[in-house]
Amino acid sequence: MNTVLSELQRQPDEFITDPWVAERVTLVAEQRQYVVAGAHLLRYRADAEVGQDYRDAGEINWFVCHPTASFWPDSEDAAELLMAACVAQLARWNVRVRYAEGALPAPAVYGVPRPWPHIRAAYERAGFRHTGGTEVILIAEVADLPSLTPLAGVSVDRTLGECGTRFTARTDRHALGFIEIDTALSRPERHARSGGLADIGNFHIEQPLGGLDSWLFAQAAHWLRLCGVERLLAYENAETAEDAEAIGRLTAAGFHELTRTDRGWVHQ
Repeated sequence: MNTVLSELQRQPDEFITDPWVAERVTLVAEQRQYVVAGAHLLRYRADAEVGQDYRDAGEINWFVCHPTASFWPDSEDAAELLMAACVAQLARWNVRVRYAEGALPAPAVYGVPRPWPHIRAAYERAGFRHTGGTEVILIAEVADLPSLTPLAGVSVDRTLGECGTRFTARTDRHALGFIEIDTALSRPERHARSGGLADIGNFHIEQPLGGLDSWLFAQAAHWLRLCGVERLLAYENAETAEDAEAIGRLTAAGFHELTRTDRGWVHQ
């Protein structure tokens, strides 16, 4: 609960877009003294410091509701009323463009995931359309990732990267590629308990070398085992043949598709 409440005030991890937010509003729908649906809305500033896509924009940052169920048959009505209130709030803000997302304060929850057909339907009934891309979210047991084996002529440097711990594969003269692992997904201030979860922040191969992918995964996996991390997340677009190749590289290393999520919803 504290994690959710803190996210209603600020989102420190969103260090680029969060400072652009001018106003935040949280709405809930109640039935029989129970909260059955909730939404968090953001209004972005209109000044030149704000990125062009976000400038003077309003966003449903997340929208959650209980799917229609036999034991609560009118929950869909509450969701419809809440969605109408969200659209009305965006109208009162008189923003240039209206976005929708599903960015709950939890790892790997963003966009509109495929297991949320009721949220997708609520957005579409309200006039939102999916105009962006689709991402594949993958997960692996760290124990299933490749084991450490030597790669002739290649050494590893462990340094601080942009998105976490960076493992760089090097020869005497060149950097061949790197992988970055963020082990901070389950910090105590984010969740009630540590989940032993990390994700791949960056993965890049500069100079192809047979077996280099598996070798880098093995270096990262060895470090994650020492850190007590049990599961590793990865994310890839699902648009091009190059994306499909990247997904294949991950599945070959022990990853499994967790879900797909549709990003970029705009009110028409």
